[in-house]
Amino acid sequence: MKEFATSIVRTLREHGFQAYLVGGCVRDLLLRRQPADYDIATDALPQQVMQLFPETFAIGVQFGVVLVPLPSGNGEDARDQSGFGHHGSVEVATFRSDLGYSDGRHPDEVRFSKSPQIDVQRRDFTINGLLLDPISGEVLDFVGGRKDLEAGLIRAIGDAKGRFAEDKLRMLRALRFAARFQYKIEDQTWAAIKSAAPEIRQVSRERVRDELTKILIEGEAAHGFRFLSESGLLREVLPEVEAMKGVEQPPEFHPEGDVFIHTMLLLENLPRPCPPTLAWGALLHDVGKPPTFRVAPDRIRFDGHVDVGVKMAEEICRRLRFSNHDTEQIMALVKNHMRFAQVMQMKESTFKKFVRLPRFDEHLELHRLDCRASHRNLASYEFTREKMLTMPPEAIRPKPLLSGDDLIAEGYQPGPRFKQILAAVEDAQLEGQLCSAGEALEFVKTAFPLGG
Repeated sequence: MKEFATSIVRTLREHGFQAYLVGGCVRDLLLRRQPADYDIATDALPQQVMQLFPETFAIGVQFGVVLVPLPSGNGEDARDQSGFGHHGSVEVATFRSDLGYSDGRHPDEVRFSKSPQIDVQRRDFTINGLLLDPISGEVLDFVGGRKDLEAGLIRAIGDAKGRFAEDKLRMLRALRFAARFQYKIEDQTWAAIKSAAPEIRQVSRERVRDELTKILIEGEAAHGFRFLSESGLLREVLPEVEAMKGVEQPPEFHPEGDVFIHTMLLLENLPRPCPPTLAWGALLHDVGKPPTFRVAPDRIRFDGHVDVGVKMAEEICRRLRFSNHDTEQIMALVKNHMRFAQVMQMKESTFKKFVRLPRFDEHLELHRLDCRASHRNLASYEFTREKMLTMPPEAIRPKPLLSGDDLIAEGYQPGPRFKQILAAVEDAQLEGQLCSAGEALEFVKTAFPLGG
């Protein structure tokens, strides 16, 4: 992808325009990291870019932004693995200054420029305001970004309050970058975030969701959520998670501390790469504990916290506009995370139905994380994993021995009883008690006699 971006820069230069790599890709290259995508800044106007590169997407011409896709047949996917960004294409933006942000996201007016120095002043943080000539290797730094990279510092370009007033989401981005790179946040930038934290509510829920998901899956989730809490942003975007702080747990099961500490330990150990639904399941698996906390004579209890947690997880997912598919998986992770305590006592049929839950690998991994972040007893995890290894797929999900048509052929009337009969047959089959259609029919006639 770098070669493709460099070829775009070269073409623009050959036609008399200025052009540089800009933003996160420059930052990542200087840090010797692999950029997720590449952006280019140029003094060419959008129409001129589209004339030079006919196969373009005018995703924001009014803001001077054009997307140049990789030539077809190069074998690269259109998006990166996380589902974010524009992997597979290069964003080319005209130098500009932005005038006014009345909606807290988009500039009211843009003024195109011939100066890269003017262009970088509108960007968010100094480490994202560097330009790179990919042909000569020269770095243009008009904002002190290289110094802040060396110091490990997240600093807003210019006036921090002004940068966040332009786009409130930048507050979450600041914390995400600080977490991902394990940097500090410069004092004035930090003060501006804390002061403006309630204004994050003005940002669309989808944009907040996507930024939180990035914090969760980029490798330093616990660090990011501690920043969220300390800044005051967590109580604005996820008050249910902020409410975990100080909620004690029984020390015999949770020697690590309160519910928030326990949850942060899960986040510290998320796999890399991590499916977004697993990350959210880990974050929300105990979300029902704060409202169900009580001190009983024998110990601290959280009666019904799973059922309460499922409802709360659904409410959070709906609020943040998750897809139905992701919402169902996150709710399932919350709903089933306590079932592993019974795996050694489960009937064969119950165990097999449990492990064939959609994306069961996420359920198993959440259980492992949950154990590691508390009592550290992995007996149920190891039992489940080893038992699954001994079971061929056809044993877990065998071909049904009977169908509704078979029952009709035997004289049974269609109705609600069919579901009960077929479920009983499946259970007996999973238990190894039935191996053929003939045995299944005899079982039905005995257990569910006609006219009974």
